Amino acid sequence: MLTSALKACILQPMQPSLFPSPIPQTYTVSKLTFLIRKLLEDDETLQDVWVQGEISNLSRPASGHVYFTLKDANASLKCVMWKTSAARLNLSLRDGMEVEVHGKIGVYEPQGQYQLYADQIRPVGEGALYQEFLRLKAMLEAEGLFDPERKRPIPEFPKRIGIVTSATGAALRDMLNTLRRRLPLVEVLLAPSPVQGTEAPPALVKAIQSLNLQHPDVILLARGGGSIEDLWAFNDERVVRAVAASRVPVIAGVGHETDFTLCDFAADLRAPTPTAAAELATPITILDLQAELQNYRSRLATSTIELIAGQKAALSALTSELRYLSPERWIQSERQRVDELTRRMHSALIHRIQLQSAHIKGMGRRLEALSPLAVLSRGYAVVTRKEDGGVVSHVADARGAMKVRVSDGEFEVKKS
Repeated sequence: MLTSALKACILQPMQPSLFPSPIPQTYTVSKLTFLIRKLLEDDETLQDVWVQGEISNLSRPASGHVYFTLKDANASLKCVMWKTSAARLNLSLRDGMEVEVHGKIGVYEPQGQYQLYADQIRPVGEGALYQEFLRLKAMLEAEGLFDPERKRPIPEFPKRIGIVTSATGAALRDMLNTLRRRLPLVEVLLAPSPVQGTEAPPALVKAIQSLNLQHPDVILLARGGGSIEDLWAFNDERVVRAVAASRVPVIAGVGHETDFTLCDFAADLRAPTPTAAAELATPITILDLQAELQNYRSRLATSTIELIAGQKAALSALTSELRYLSPERWIQSERQRVDELTRRMHSALIHRIQLQSAHIKGMGRRLEALSPLAVLSRGYAVVTRKEDGGVVSHVADARGAMKVRVSDGEFEVKKS
């Protein structure tokens, strides 16, 4: 039905026109890809689908997204899981793994390929157990057994540590070796129990309850890795409730790093492995204390140096401020201001003198133009009587000895 609808959309002819034969509609690559994407995304079945196949071409780039191909004997399907979904994945993916993938079908338009956008992945054959796991998890979580507020801190210096695990398993040996290496004086209380099979849940509950009566500082609930069936005892509701009801803090170290059980959520602290559980139960060792002491020494030295450097910087700043506010700096500034005013006054005085000199020269030229000597230089003369110095300006004034003044001197004349 989807193929028919797709063909109908893509090959729909244009409306009849005046031309004798219809012209088919032409699509751009982008528009055609968009139409295909819309058809796929509008199909409700393809937006909520489980697909089974084998993983190949698995890629985990630095972005945190997961890219892989699902394939079977006859076909393959590109898949992508975004970083937010991949962070919630409790499964270690690898090429060749048979899985069931949930997601929706879409189109990656730049390459024109359809692909599955995955949000859940589960191993093939574990679907029923996984669904039961989710049912129990939702029920117990609704009761508040997994609330972070009820988690208790792990003591830093435990004196007695209780262990619930198989007495013959490698997990016990690994934990004892770790405790002996990190905190050899700690007392270990062992409550052995089967960790697999139908008899394991009640035995685990009894072991946890018996250790509570001996009042250890912390209890380690642990076993090695295995399939979901092997670890199912730690998903049993009775065991989970016993962990939550324990009066002593519980560290769960069940399976490997990628294995999660309901006891992990109910415990006060989850460890990825039994060995890691023993390490978390002894957060501080003798070596840690020595390193911490050395660290405090180093920090004290660094802090002292930084404090001295800070005080030096503050002192330098205060010195600079004092210099800025000192009378000497004010006097220097005023001296500079006096020098500047002196320079400006000298410049103004020279300018004024130049102006006055130019004015005087102009007045001199005007005076020279009006001087009698200038008139005499043009051939005129001034005649005065020698006896009284009177100017002879008329013929009647001329008598006796007289002086004649010309441009370059004077000489005497006498009226005959």
